[in-house]
This record gives sequence, structure tokens and C-alpha cells, in this order.
Amino acid sequence: MSDAYRIVYRGGTGEIVEKKSRFIATVIPISSEEEALSFIEQKKKEYWDASHNCSAYTLGMRHETARCSDDGEPQKTAGRPMLDVLLSEDIHNVCVVVTRYFGGTLLGTGGLVRAYQAAAKAGLDACVVTDKIYGIPVTIVTDYNSIGKLQYIIAQMELFTQETLYTDIVTVTVLTTPDTCDAFIKKVTEATSGKAELTKQDPVWFCMVDNSPVFFSE
Repeated sequence: MSDAYRIVYRGGTGEIVEKKSRFIATVIPISSEEEALSFIEQKKKEYWDASHNCSAYTLGMRHETARCSDDGEPQKTAGRPMLDVLLSEDIHNVCVVVTRYFGGTLLGTGGLVRAYQAAAKAGLDACVVTDKIYGIPVTIVTDYNSIGKLQYIIAQMELFTQETLYTDIVTVTVLTTPDTCDAFIKKVTEATSGKAELTKQDPVWFCMVDNSPVFFSE
């Protein structure tokens, strides 16, 4: 299992114009194929008067499910180039629909491929893309004399403090990863001469948005 993978946290819309044809790309995060298909149908109804509503989506930590549609454009000139953008950016659990309003000038096979790829990239540029991380929260119970050492280790290892409670003692929960968990516990144990009480909590999936963690249910 991977410890982190790229996702779209917040979707967005981007647009390009190529020889008077408008290409509107709408991107959303998805959690199932049904959600992707529903979104595609929604865009087709919203842009019912468009020439084409081409789509691509990928699901799974290893892109186990990857689908695309040219929606009437010449074969492999729209959906596949869009899917290639998602795969080359290594973004998971994402769906993109590119709506085309024909501007009267044929673009040719190569022109269509470039236009749909550029539109998909414009859509991604309008999104919030981040890493979804497999985290191991570690709770530390210590006295006030050790808090400075603990804060130094957290900063040195570039970890995030999830929660801090101050009573007659200090209880701190720190988000670690499989790569940093054991090293963090060892450093804290050594720095506090074994006096700190450390407990691994149940693993969580999270991402960082605006320097704050956002947690997922899975």
C-alpha cells in the first residue's frame, strides 16, 4: 500500500479557446465510478447545446479503473488525451469533462489532441491538488519541562501537531507517517529520558490544505 498519492481536494473549471472553438474543462474529485458517470451525465445536460462533452476519469491508488470517452470526436483525439493528462500528473480519484463549442474551423487530429490536453490541464490548474497521506497519530503525555524539546523535534522532523491539551501535564498528538513514526518515537523517548508516555493511535488518511490537516473517513 502506498503511503501517499495525489488527489484533487477541491475541483475547478478552466477554459481555452482554439481557432474560435471553446473548450471548457470541469474537474471534480470522485470516490466511485457511479459518481463519475453521474457527473458526466450532469455536464451533458448542463451543456446540452455543446458540440461535444468528452470525459475521462481514473479511480484507485494504482489507477485500477481508468475510462474515457470521445463523445463523437474522432477516435482517440479527446478522451484518451485527457486521460493521459490525469495519468501523467499521477492524480487519482478524479473526473474531468471537457465541453466543446465548435467555432467553425476544423482543428485536425493533432489540433484536437493538443486542445483537449490543454483544456484538461487548464481545469487541473484551477483545482486544489494535494497529497492524500497515510498518517499515524502519536499521542505524547509529558510534563512542562519537556515541551520545548518536543516542539523542537516536531519542527525538526517537519511534522504537524494535531492537538495540544494543557492541564497539570501536557498531552500532544502529532501526525507522523510510516516513514517517520518510529524515528519520532525514538527521538522523543531519548530527549525525555524515557519519561514521556507515547501511544500510537489508529491510522488515518489526511491531506494538508492551507497548512491544516483535513481528515478522510477511509
